[in-house]
Amino acid sequence: MSEREPFLIRHDGDVASLVLNRPDRRNAFTEAMWASLPGLLDTLAERCRVLVVRGAGDHFASGADISEFEDIYATRARGEAYSASIARALDSLARFPHPAIAAVRGSCVGGGCGLALACDLRFADTTARMAITPAKMGLLYPFEDTRRLVETVGASRARDMLFSARTVEAEEALRIGLVDRLAPPDALDGEIAAYCTRLMDMSPVSATYTKAMIARVLDGQDRDSEETRTWFADAFAGPDFREGYRAFLEKRKPDFSRREADSEGTD
Repeated sequence: MSEREPFLIRHDGDVASLVLNRPDRRNAFTEAMWASLPGLLDTLAERCRVLVVRGAGDHFASGADISEFEDIYATRARGEAYSASIARALDSLARFPHPAIAAVRGSCVGGGCGLALACDLRFADTTARMAITPAKMGLLYPFEDTRRLVETVGASRARDMLFSARTVEAEEALRIGLVDRLAPPDALDGEIAAYCTRLMDMSPVSATYTKAMIARVLDGQDRDSEETRTWFADAFAGPDFREGYRAFLEKRKPDFSRREADSEGTD
């Protein structure tokens, strides 16, 4: 690991930024970074209501650090352990209990694109260039990453991106749903800040359990279960509903500043 801290954490109230901090390598992930990400996200889950993932400098992330590959893939067992570590890292981000937003600038390639897809939303500026390139190296994109890509852009566009390994420029990324918002480079941070401010005005309980509901749908649940019915019913007995209901009657803005959302059962 270099002397530079590979991750920086910044807090602005209940909004946390996780900054990938290897700008000299376009924020390529080392093996140690993948391994440390789940624990870091566990800590952040207790300290924020919204997470923004961004890269230091002009790029989001160029994926895994290829300079480590000779050692990592020296044996099949070693390579499989490394792949499992990456899968745990991306799954921990996908299962983060609060809304997670990727702030995409410049290169967003391979594992970097996987990182962005593991976030709930992707806000990009017009410099963004996104690609998934295992086909250039005779490799495959992992199943879970492929599933997230298909869920985001559809099967046909996923095939195109994976078969051709081509770069998707920012405007096309917006058109096909690979990113959700597009802004000029000098306006991206403001766009994200404004959206986070809006989320701060909403109920954290609603955000946590809505995210859990959507995860259940994407995991294949096709009808209500005892657990999802309980989530729905419990909301009516919770403090956020009482505050929201009173605010509606009193014609004022609700105050959801208390962090009483219970993330249990959102895996």
